Amino acid sequence: MAKAENMQPMHQMMGYDRAITMFSPDGRLLQVEYAKKTVRQGSTAIAMVCSNGILFVTDKRVIDSLVVPEAVEKIWQIDEHIGATASGILSDARVLIERAQLKAQQHRITFDSSIDTLTIVKDICDLKQVCTQSGGLRPFGVSVLVAGIDDHTPKLYETDPTGIFFQYMATVIGEGEVEVEEILHKEYNKDLTIEEGLKLSLKALKKILGDNFKIERIDAAYIKTDEKKFKKFSKEKIEKTAADIKDIKKKK
Repeated sequence: MAKAENMQPMHQMMGYDRAITMFSPDGRLLQVEYAKKTVRQGSTAIAMVCSNGILFVTDKRVIDSLVVPEAVEKIWQIDEHIGATASGILSDARVLIERAQLKAQQHRITFDSSIDTLTIVKDICDLKQVCTQSGGLRPFGVSVLVAGIDDHTPKLYETDPTGIFFQYMATVIGEGEVEVEEILHKEYNKDLTIEEGLKLSLKALKKILGDNFKIERIDAAYIKTDEKKFKKFSKEKIEKTAADIKDIKKKK
């Protein structure tokens, strides 16, 4: 009898996760919480504001030797001065990124000027929020990091499946989020250059991936404040930076 009573609260919670529009008695939308857990299982993505621009570094999680690593895209250009990366269900991310790219081009054609980063972020979050309160839909199972240069000022935002967003100086999403966040809290500062930020990010990825750390899995891109041009790091540059980290460790 006591066992049956202990099982009752769990049984009462069952059913509240069957519809996205149904709140549980304690005020939770369980389907949205499940979507956030999906993000935590995704491959790691890091972004940070540096003294001379914006940096994106991500693990593409290429584990099949037959896959062409260059064909796996996890950092996207939204406009010349705006980029994005994501963690979670990447097919969901692709839909949001293509929507953002279209909005950026429409703005450029209509107003003959570049769109600001916050407008892109709000548009992505508006769609995400609609999917948390409409029957027959499911939440987007992805968090997107969007960053760009607005009037010579680097800005970075994180969006999550609920449709909320926050502005950050540096942030991480995906597996290993807790470990990488600890490293960022200890070692990140706003005076880091893009090159130094790349070293810090690769060091963090190396720590959480361990023996699975391979250059083929890593993708990195940047936007310099003075250039306002989205560019990707070459494989050779990432390899050289990773080698520099190993040399530093040996000297220690």
